[in-house]
Amino acid sequence: MVKIQASVEIDAPIDKVWSIVSDLDSEPKFWKGTKEVRNISKDGNTITREVTIAFKDSKCMQTVTLYPKEKIQIQFTKGVIEGTKTLTLAQDGNKVRLDALWDMKLTGMMGMFTGMIKKHIQSGSEQALESIKQEAQR
Repeated sequence: MVKIQASVEIDAPIDKVWSIVSDLDSEPKFWKGTKEVRNISKDGNTITREVTIAFKDSKCMQTVTLYPKEKIQIQFTKGVIEGTKTLTLAQDGNKVRLDALWDMKLTGMMGMFTGMIKKHIQSGSEQALESIKQEAQR
């Protein structure tokens, strides 16, 4: 498993940051590696969905759990990626710290590309957090 971490400090209220990151349908707007999202079912704060990722237009199944104004836990349940992506929000005075932590690997024969893909996910995460920051600070 590969761990990837990115953080950003956002000068905006936690409610505004949460409204952006918890709008799961707009994920492709910020996360360039996510091409398309299709929600399949919702049970309380848990959503089952299919996402198409930029890596060879692969489809992955995910279970997303929302912990309001605290974190979003995304579990990859089927597809080329195995593991989790967690977004965590922490209030720090007038600012919000937003962290993205991946604990993942590519499955099957694709496993040999995990190291190469790690760089893409790292830079994609940094770009996504910066885009979320820009949107929140408007």
